[in-house]
Amino acid sequence: MYGAAASEYGARVVVAPDETDNRAARDPGSSAPRALLVDPQPLFLAALTVLLTSPPLNAEVVTTTSSRAALEIAEEDSIDVVVCDIRAGPIDGAILSRTLAERCPGIPIILLADREDESLLIDAMSSGATGLFLKDATVEEFLEGVTAVRRGQFTVGRSLLRQTLAKLAGLVERTAGDEIKKLSPAEFAVLTLVAQAESVAVIAERRGISQKTVRNHLASIYRKLAVRNRTEAILWATRRGMGPSLPRP
Repeated sequence: MYGAAASEYGARVVVAPDETDNRAARDPGSSAPRALLVDPQPLFLAALTVLLTSPPLNAEVVTTTSSRAALEIAEEDSIDVVVCDIRAGPIDGAILSRTLAERCPGIPIILLADREDESLLIDAMSSGATGLFLKDATVEEFLEGVTAVRRGQFTVGRSLLRQTLAKLAGLVERTAGDEIKKLSPAEFAVLTLVAQAESVAVIAERRGISQKTVRNHLASIYRKLAVRNRTEAILWATRRGMGPSLPRP
């Protein structure tokens, strides 16, 4: 799953497809993104602004040192992506991410952290953030990550891969039992394709159903398997050896 995605981005970032159907994910290249940057350090904000407003992104940037102000901006303005420091204040990055996921579900958020705050970044995985990067990531890695997030993909820097997989494994570790039997045949078929990291569009085409129906199946799968998103569902399935050859329940 991760190997192919990493190869696509020059082995600098690791991505997993997400079903999020937002503006950027539908057509990230249609226009320059409008990015909201949140960091308590004005100098870092200035440097990040120069990076994102330059090619290849040519983003329009809004900056703030206050995460509370960022939430108000995101709710009132047209924002395509949020980049926030994990130690932002007065609302920390994880809480801001969770709040944005509830109030502005179409806006992806990337969380950043200094190397010493790596554990905080990994702990924030379940907050709804779609990108995780350390501040010592290379420019190329970060820009590729922003592009991937705008395509609707969950993205982490390569240096966080081992910690990310360990965290996800812990989040989705369940007793198998009869969980798979809770799924309908249609849901089982969708989960099998999800385990192959197929996108919503591909699953819809292969199953001969609409993308809306696929998303309805995914919502039901998440509920029945007690997972929170597509990434956890992929790991739940692959850890149990799901694939085309697995017999239906």
